[in-house]
Amino acid sequence: MGSLALLAFLGMVFLIVALPLTGYLLVGETAAKAQPGAVNPLSETWRDARQGTAGVTAVIAPQANVLITDSGQNWRQLRNGPLATYGAWLMILALVALAALFLVRGRVQIDGGESGMTVERWTLFDRVLHWFTAILFILLAITGLSLLYGRAVLMPVIGQEAFASYAQAAIYVHNYLGLFFGVGLVLMVLKWIRVNVPKGHDLSWFLSGGGLLKGKHPHAGFVNAGEKLLFWTLAVAGLAIVITGVILLFPQLGQSRETMQVSLLIHAAASIVVITFIFGHIYLATVAMKGSMAGMVGGRVDVNWARQHHDLWLKELEEKGVKPQPAPAKAETKVEQEPRPAAS
Repeated sequence: MGSLALLAFLGMVFLIVALPLTGYLLVGETAAKAQPGAVNPLSETWRDARQGTAGVTAVIAPQANVLITDSGQNWRQLRNGPLATYGAWLMILALVALAALFLVRGRVQIDGGESGMTVERWTLFDRVLHWFTAILFILLAITGLSLLYGRAVLMPVIGQEAFASYAQAAIYVHNYLGLFFGVGLVLMVLKWIRVNVPKGHDLSWFLSGGGLLKGKHPHAGFVNAGEKLLFWTLAVAGLAIVITGVILLFPQLGQSRETMQVSLLIHAAASIVVITFIFGHIYLATVAMKGSMAGMVGGRVDVNWARQHHDLWLKELEEKGVKPQPAPAKAETKVEQEPRPAAS
């Protein structure tokens, strides 16, 4: 009896809902065909629903009373169109330009070679803060770019199921590590803002291409003009990434759907700009100039390197009476020779 009652109930629901709807569809279609140029009333209903007209709902959420909005479609077209296309070209052209620069200029050596005497450039706290934020940034860049371009680049290679699993893991990594990156970035801005104030000699640094285009390196203080440009890019675009990231991570704060869509576009665009700048930063610190990584690894740099790249800073140290110290002796491997057999 219970099964019969359930079937009877479902049949009644079908008669009440499905048949009138089917009849409405047929009537609308017949009317459209019968009258040339007539508008299907269902299409008008669909247009009305997409106008964002508010109704009544029991759900408590921003825009929950709006049935359909066009903002999601517009956002998708912007994200997958201009943002993804121009962002990809920007990063590719930056890498091509760096490769061309290396082929033309090569690696910049230390004038006069290493002196064997060093001065402190970065404290232990500075180095820990730098590597903490840098490692998190690399992980966020990898996961973020794979989410933006994964469907077009990764999915055809690894398949839909593998990409779905990876994308889910990438989302968790990106969301959780993003909070720690925000803390590191804010600390970096507060810690190094004093030494990144623009000075008059920074203009000549830019005009000479930072010494990469000409033989003589321009004057520079503790940080040169290029490093200051990177710092302020991180301070502006980086903080925009952090702020929009918070908006995206915590929808319960009450922001609207459009606010989150705009935030995601800003988040992705600012991230691409910062990634492009970081390409140049990594190139200059590792490949382009000998001795540049020593400061952020061990804290100390060779005196000749400091005189070549940051002469005004070295002069300040000398005026303060800071004495250079010998560089740690490099470990030398000794090859032990096997004892020869005694001559008989």
